[in-house]
Amino acid sequence: MADATPERTRAALDARYGRTADRSRRDRWIIVVAAVLFAAIFTAWVVWAGLDNGQGGLDARDIGHRLVDDRTVSVTWEVSVTAGTEVSCALQAQNEAHGIVGWKIVDLPASETYTRQYTETVRTAQRAVTGLIYRCWLT
Repeated sequence: MADATPERTRAALDARYGRTADRSRRDRWIIVVAAVLFAAIFTAWVVWAGLDNGQGGLDARDIGHRLVDDRTVSVTWEVSVTAGTEVSCALQAQNEAHGIVGWKIVDLPASETYTRQYTETVRTAQRAVTGLIYRCWLT
């Protein structure tokens, strides 16, 4: 009779704190379903990211600038993009306080080469100290 009391006590405590066989099966089922959902979402993301390989790859890099006179700056930059893709770039000239004193949008035609170099002049409202690329985008 002494063995029945601890067993009954353990069963009562298990029932009170939710450590039953049904609860265990339910917890395992939830874990399995969560793992399957995670694997499905992760697989879909990998496929989606893999299919986007090479789509829209654009890189623009400043090469340099040359101050032509008090109202003009020449900007040289390089664009790397998939052959046959048209690109537009915004160029800007800045003064000593880094204020924008000149702005120009340049449309670049499609080309068969991946990396191309361009030089363009930007007219300014006051003396510029630098000229650079603001941003390039696919058109």
